[in-house]
Amino acid sequence: MLNKTNGIVLRSIKYGDSSLITNIFTAQYGVQTYMIQGVRSSKVKQNRAGSFQPGMLLELVVYQQQQKNMQRIKEFQPAYIYSTMQESVVKNCIVLFSVELLLRVLPEHAPLTSLFDFATDYFITLDKTPAEQAGNFPLFFIIHCSQALGYELKGSYGTDTPYLDLREGGFTPNPPAATHGITEDDSRALTQMLLVNDYGTLQEVALNAAMRMRLIEWYVAFLNEHTQYSGHLKSLAVLRTILH
Repeated sequence: MLNKTNGIVLRSIKYGDSSLITNIFTAQYGVQTYMIQGVRSSKVKQNRAGSFQPGMLLELVVYQQQQKNMQRIKEFQPAYIYSTMQESVVKNCIVLFSVELLLRVLPEHAPLTSLFDFATDYFITLDKTPAEQAGNFPLFFIIHCSQALGYELKGSYGTDTPYLDLREGGFTPNPPAATHGITEDDSRALTQMLLVNDYGTLQEVALNAAMRMRLIEWYVAFLNEHTQYSGHLKSLAVLRTILH
């Protein structure tokens, strides 16, 4: 059955001589695996495979059958054409981190419309934001993804609850056994980030590179502890080198 849906490309791998197998976070069907045939063919003048790089936003016409684990794409076109993403190393690294996070934490075949809309707006806003103002984007993204999936931190920073406890999943009055290098200043800054709901306010939260990475890595560990996700995000090492 043919259906239309928008999608965010998460990962693509070569298949055969001219095809791709791609994981796409779709608005209508959640994360799906698709076969796209002939997209790498040397007979095609235009590089259509470039449309399936991580983070690309697409409009799709798909053959969708519930009983199949792999679906097929009939037609596709850009839903949004990036203007700065490809030429910016900083933005590219942020995109790779963001799509790897989605790939790891999203359940398959589960529609998450609000998270899809947030992620789409996030990538478009990142494209339009100067690279030097994009430092807080990865932390903002992981916070909102966690909240959308139902994993919110308990409490907030205060004089009575100045510590972040990974196992408890929130702010506590006593220092946790394993601190993961989080300071009281980090806890205070995270509370500010938790209050941010728009990109204008996001740029007003002052974080240095070391603080950003400590909080991002803490949030990855938090998801590892409290969700079905387990493992290491390969893009973290790259992100660490470019966030200033």
